[in-house]
Amino acid sequence: MTTPERESIRVGDADLSFEIRGAGEPLLLLHGFFGSSGDWAHLFNLDELARKYRLVMPDARGHGRSTNPGGAFTHRQCAEDTRALLDHLGVDRVKAVGLSLGGNTLLHLATTAPARVEAMVLIGAPSYFPAQARAIMSAVSDEGRSDDDWREMRARHPQGDEQIRSLWRIARGFATSYDDMAFTPPLLATILARTLIVTGDRDALYPLEIFVEQLRAIPDSALMVIPNGGHDAVFRQARPDFTRTALAFLRG
Repeated sequence: MTTPERESIRVGDADLSFEIRGAGEPLLLLHGFFGSSGDWAHLFNLDELARKYRLVMPDARGHGRSTNPGGAFTHRQCAEDTRALLDHLGVDRVKAVGLSLGGNTLLHLATTAPARVEAMVLIGAPSYFPAQARAIMSAVSDEGRSDDDWREMRARHPQGDEQIRSLWRIARGFATSYDDMAFTPPLLATILARTLIVTGDRDALYPLEIFVEQLRAIPDSALMVIPNGGHDAVFRQARPDFTRTALAFLRG
């Protein structure tokens, strides 16, 4: 069993908390919105993975143990945070897996600093927020949340209930955000990383057409569609097929 190491760095006004496991080639794992670095234990066998890679698993700003005192949040800023973390660790080029928010972050990193990303797996990471996603985002609220909702969020985000309420407010704000997630085909075409695009064909947020467009635009890309899969498809019955395919893709 590998022993995880928890550290943090200062990026602007935020303290970015991250976990390191293993000592091999670096592999960056970026969780989804409302999630934390601990979520990866529900998808990968981290002890086994850490025998092959040096796992770098940050908590995005405002998530988990990372702070976000200013309250503002963009995927673009998350990419800057990630670049600062890679600089801190002395990692010039990295392989990565990004889930939703994490994949959106990788799209920003791979277009602003193409040489930094060697290969990436994007899970449910759209080029833009379509109308159906905005409708769902606009309805996010802390009102009427069940005890189970609070219990699940408190397990991930230990800095108090205001941290959790802030995340719900940010998610609602995505409904009216248009300049943060706005990747056109010409911009996607600048990506140098080998890219595996993963989506469920029943994702209520993002229709399959967005990811087909990504496939056509990103030069060295492949598309994995999970039949009857929603936004969380990789954590369900598709998990064995996904993990096998994703790790084989990262190996090249």
